[in-house]
Amino acid sequence: METIKINQREKVLQAIEVILSDEKHYSTSLNWAVNYCKAAMTMTKEELKVQCLYILGNITGWRHPDAKAVRQILKDYSKEA
Repeated sequence: METIKINQREKVLQAIEVILSDEKHYSTSLNWAVNYCKAAMTMTKEELKVQCLYILGNITGWRHPDAKAVRQILKDYSKEA
């Protein structure tokens, strides 16, 4: 069971890396999300779940080929029991 949680955290961190890699949108649609993403890189468990909610709330206008998948990963992780 712990292995599954580690893999899910890794998936979230990879999704956050996608957001951070889209530097051309830092000053527009990713304005506040960038700082939340950078902070999330060192978080775990409940703290990371809450941070995912902050990130989700700040990437609503973000357009990227992987945006839908990134949002789904963050949403799924934040809803885990």
